[in-house]
Amino acid sequence: MPTHEEVRAFLRDFQRLTPLQREQFLSALAEFVDDLREMEAGRRQWFRPGSVRKLAGAKGLYELRWAPDGRATFSIGVPQRAGNVHIQWRRCGTHDILP
Repeated sequence: MPTHEEVRAFLRDFQRLTPLQREQFLSALAEFVDDLREMEAGRRQWFRPGSVRKLAGAKGLYELRWAPDGRATFSIGVPQRAGNVHIQWRRCGTHDILP
């Protein structure tokens, strides 16, 4: 089971999302977690196409696309439990949050 943590900026961003944006993010998050579980089990190499990409010029930073103008940035951290992926959520919102 993947683990996660959120930095303050992410929590602040999440609170600013509209109810529709929160719903869209949480729906995409469920698929994201499913993909992580599949990766941990060795049944998937990466996330489903179009959902996650590496951010150019930002070492170790990725984005989860959850709406046409909805993004959440994250990094993959040190596993908290052997064999499990650890996600560090950084920011969440529109394209304006991208570095």
